[in-house]
Amino acid sequence: MARYASLYFPYLLTDYVSRKQSEYRGQAFVMAVSERGRMIVKAVSPPANKKGIFPGMVVADCKAIFPDLIVLKTDPQRTKKLLTALAEWCIGYTPFVALDLPDGLILDTSGCTHLWGGEQRYLENISARLNAYGYDVRTAIADTIGTAWAMARFGCEPVVKSGRERQALSGLPPSALRLEENVLGRLKKLGLLTISSFFDMPDSALRRRFGPALPHRIRQALGSEVEMIQPVRPVEPYQQRLPSLEPVCSADGIAIALQELLQQLCKRFESEGVGLRSGIFKAYRIDGDVQKIEIGTKLASCNVSHLFRLFEHKIGTFEPELGFELFVLEASKVDQVSNEQGAMWNASAENDVKVAELLDRLAAKMRPDCIRRYLPAEHYWPERSVQEAISLGDKPVTSWRTDIARPVHLLMKPEIIEVAFVLPDYPPIFFLHKGEKHEVVNADGPERIEQEWWIEEGKFRDYYSVEDAHGSRFWLFRLGPYDENPKWFLHGFFA
Repeated sequence: MARYASLYFPYLLTDYVSRKQSEYRGQAFVMAVSERGRMIVKAVSPPANKKGIFPGMVVADCKAIFPDLIVLKTDPQRTKKLLTALAEWCIGYTPFVALDLPDGLILDTSGCTHLWGGEQRYLENISARLNAYGYDVRTAIADTIGTAWAMARFGCEPVVKSGRERQALSGLPPSALRLEENVLGRLKKLGLLTISSFFDMPDSALRRRFGPALPHRIRQALGSEVEMIQPVRPVEPYQQRLPSLEPVCSADGIAIALQELLQQLCKRFESEGVGLRSGIFKAYRIDGDVQKIEIGTKLASCNVSHLFRLFEHKIGTFEPELGFELFVLEASKVDQVSNEQGAMWNASAENDVKVAELLDRLAAKMRPDCIRRYLPAEHYWPERSVQEAISLGDKPVTSWRTDIARPVHLLMKPEIIEVAFVLPDYPPIFFLHKGEKHEVVNADGPERIEQEWWIEEGKFRDYYSVEDAHGSRFWLFRLGPYDENPKWFLHGFFA
């Protein structure tokens, strides 16, 4: 059964300001924005709240109540940005965290609380750490979002046992059901001051007197109607989490945690016939900092030792300082593992896997983009005749052309050059490329390559393989016929 935690920040903005600017700690101040020519209070500090100042009041009225009140301007979007940052921090406790504007968060704690020793200790850990950061937070857990929300703001029971939503809500005021002000005003006018006073009324009677919102909220709070929320970050379908009882500060400890997570994830891969193509290993530090390393593979892999070696080269980039308390391994991309890969008696398949693993290790030591594989493409135009392979499993649709020499290094975009002393159907005597002069001593050509008219219109090219006085060999072409004063380009380099 799903369980939800509600985190309520009664002084979110002012706590943040006090945390960043120590001169405001313990001071009576408000955060205000300009609306329709008036300054409206959006957040108050605890001392200002005790003076009778509340959000929604006009600053001029607040000054009349307390002349020494400090007024600070704020951005209307600042609350959402701050809550989003706190939500991403809470991902260390559960992968599913949603915003609950304007002053809270919703956490789906299903399957997570046992890692902290139960729901009570789970909430205590979150509260203690947020309090240490300077935030006043109130928390509650229940089977439904509505009940957790109500208990965090109005109740005194932080953990509501399954099936006890009705009893927990009965003594709370109607505002605990997240109702609009006009509905709350009608309930108060009729003397319905607690939820228990209308809990047992028929839905038809509540709808007729107070509109559809009231029975709708009751059903949500009791779990008879599903309430959907949107997480701040999509939950990865392949993810493993490993908390630590004591902060981990050593590279050996990080490596042990990584091996354990890889074993769990690869065991799941084997049962589903998939393998990892790209993965992220995250470490959550006790001060809230999140560090990560990423890897990628040429072929889908569920080989624990191979994947560990790819991550191992980057473990040294972690900065533990006070230590890591949670490790998360995510497979952001997976592919099906082919039958050939599983048949280790097949020599060619075994060689393919070994080559892929070698390339993975080389890429992990250098950069993922430093190793590339190219295949021939069915095009006449040189820059279109080569395509980059996505994986080792890609097969060529045509064969490489070997009857005519082609440069080892082909420029994907030809570079213009200056030439001199050119005769018809001959290469230049010398040319300038990037300020360097090259005297041509040997040449082959021309080889005419027509533009692919079914793709785009353009002039033909006459290619020449030339060698300069230093032995360097180049692939040059003239764009268009000689008698039109054409431009010359460098398109590649021979070995």
